[in-house]
Amino acid sequence: MTTTEAGTAAPSAGTEGSLTDHDRGMHGYHKQKDEHLKRLRRIEGQIRGLQRMVDEDIYCIDILTQVSASTKALQSFALQLLEEHLRHCVADAAVKGGAEIDAKVEEATKAIARLLRT
Repeated sequence: MTTTEAGTAAPSAGTEGSLTDHDRGMHGYHKQKDEHLKRLRRIEGQIRGLQRMVDEDIYCIDILTQVSASTKALQSFALQLLEEHLRHCVADAAVKGGAEIDAKVEEATKAIARLLRT
């Protein structure tokens, strides 16, 4: 490691290639970030649609149908994010081994449990 002008540690020239995306502070979803944001904006539109439906006194069953669609969209997004977390963050921790892998597996297990409760 070398020190930058700001006084922070920077990787030495020979170690740059060995840094993983995780080491650089990138999360598993960063390669699909634009796709995820587009998907979340679509879900946001569905929620705004629900607000409009209530405001316009739409039949309750029709609103519930839209609630179900919005819920499924969020669940699908969550599963995709979880898969990317497992492939990236947990896999990176597995390579490093030690306590880090145990912590990542426990973290993922708790996230799965939260998703199952919804």
